[in-house]
Amino acid sequence: MSKTVVLKCGGSTVHQLSESFFQSLNVLIENNWKVMIVHGGGPDITNMLKALNIETEFFNGQRKTTKAVLEIAEMVLAGKINKHLTNLLQQKGLKAIGLSGSDGQLLQASYLDKENLGLVGKVTSVDTSSVSLLMDNGYIPVIAPLARTVTYETLNVNADLAAAAIAHAVGAEKFLFVTDVPGILDGEKQVIEKITPSEIQSHIEKEVITGGMIPKVQSAMATLSDICQEVMIVSGQQAFIENDSFKGTKIVREQEVLSS
Repeated sequence: MSKTVVLKCGGSTVHQLSESFFQSLNVLIENNWKVMIVHGGGPDITNMLKALNIETEFFNGQRKTTKAVLEIAEMVLAGKINKHLTNLLQQKGLKAIGLSGSDGQLLQASYLDKENLGLVGKVTSVDTSSVSLLMDNGYIPVIAPLARTVTYETLNVNADLAAAAIAHAVGAEKFLFVTDVPGILDGEKQVIEKITPSEIQSHIEKEVITGGMIPKVQSAMATLSDICQEVMIVSGQQAFIENDSFKGTKIVREQEVLSS
């Protein structure tokens, strides 16, 4: 029986994926996993906005998506990055089809904070029919984090949150955050193989987990459920499967540790 894995690739990670990363994807498919990838694109959007001299406002560290910013975000996410990643997968012998979350009513969203953040959405529902059809036929859906409102307006969605919503909706058994690090590191800079949300919170308070890793682990923790009982932080720059085992940091619910 096949199982489903959702991978979330950060915008910078998309440009750093190694040969061994793609080999690991092949191993997944050979072992009857259905695979889906959701990607971000923040750095490329920033570079394009600068190149076109489009001013960017921020609210609490988050970019405000004006109409002009959304046009660039849609162009970069659904165009440049989505097609780049889809093409990479095809070059490695993997069947892939690029989609936007705004296609096929995949992601429906409402405004997160229209006054302060503009055209930024929070996912309210997921229609998995299109991606399920693709995965059932051996394709990897590659999804850009855009959504539509009930009145068919396009909204920009945080890629971590979009990936988490889709992982929940398809009942993914595994959810991998693909990053530029091999996992969550301890104080000695060694990869922590297994960790719980309470231990993560403790590491954040002790400043063992800092910076950009904090939103990654918070998004990963939010994905834990009865269906998706573990989430992993893995590297896109090396193999994330070795000897039929996943490599990286496994985030599990508290009782998973107590019962093991």
